[in-house]
Amino acid sequence: MTNFYMSRGASKVINTCVKVKEGEQVLLITELSHLSIAQALASEVYRVGAEPALCIMEPRKRDGEEPPKDIAAAMKASDVFFSIVGKSITHTQAVKTALSEGARGLVLTGFTEEMMMRGGIEGDFEALKPICIGMAQAMAGAETIVLTSPSGTHLEYSAKGRRGNHFYCMVEKGEFSTFPAVEANVSPLEGTANGVIVADASIPYIGIGVLEEPVTLIVENGRIVDISGGRQAKMLADDLKAKRDPNVYNIAEHGVGLNTHCRFCGFMLEDEGVFGSCHIGIGASITLGGNVKASCHYDVIMKNGTIVADSRILMENGIVRL
Repeated sequence: MTNFYMSRGASKVINTCVKVKEGEQVLLITELSHLSIAQALASEVYRVGAEPALCIMEPRKRDGEEPPKDIAAAMKASDVFFSIVGKSITHTQAVKTALSEGARGLVLTGFTEEMMMRGGIEGDFEALKPICIGMAQAMAGAETIVLTSPSGTHLEYSAKGRRGNHFYCMVEKGEFSTFPAVEANVSPLEGTANGVIVADASIPYIGIGVLEEPVTLIVENGRIVDISGGRQAKMLADDLKAKRDPNVYNIAEHGVGLNTHCRFCGFMLEDEGVFGSCHIGIGASITLGGNVKASCHYDVIMKNGTIVADSRILMENGIVRL
């Protein structure tokens, strides 16, 4: 019965977001815990005359871990791939290679059946597209970007030479997008980020979710050097330390949430899409235009960001000023 209620969302994903065509090869990568969502999407793929291939893999142990080699090869050979998993495979070489071969990809990490029926999926992606592209273009290549927030964030970095990325839940050949988050982002130039990040909304990884109290991260020369706060801050600090990988402290991304239907609920692709929010990605940056490969990629999210790029105000207290 649940599949019945997910059918409208599945139709939007297949026909609006990815525009699957008759005869295309569509790979759906999933885990047993997310099988119902993959089946709903596969049914719509079949209905439009394309060929779905459902691939169930063992859940990854951590975000950013590569999928099995056979699945990576199938991604490379597909016209369209969906990642419907618990632990993210977004920031992996497998995704980067598949896109370079012209595949279209949609990422549904941590997706739930409810998210297929309501929330961010109800966003008007066509209307949000120009806002998202405009924000990405305004951030791209900026000599200096300053991010502040009412909770105490003040982070400065350079995006010189870096592309802007726009994810508005609709993809063309060689592109991928998160879903249902609509976001623009840029990968800061390595070593240039300095200041303080105060996450007051969510850290939707490793069981942290919506924050009980702010988590403060001190940044020096592009890397996190201190994490403080309460119980949830300790969870993040302990997890990163356990990775035994210095690159997990890299400032990898500055993202801007632009979906008016997303809400903070503890799930990554809803939380980081909330309109007016900003998130700082830490760890891997290879799929975003950066050069760092790390054993994870986490986002820490704050409310009501203000963004100034080369003295131009792009967002002020969560309101877009483009």
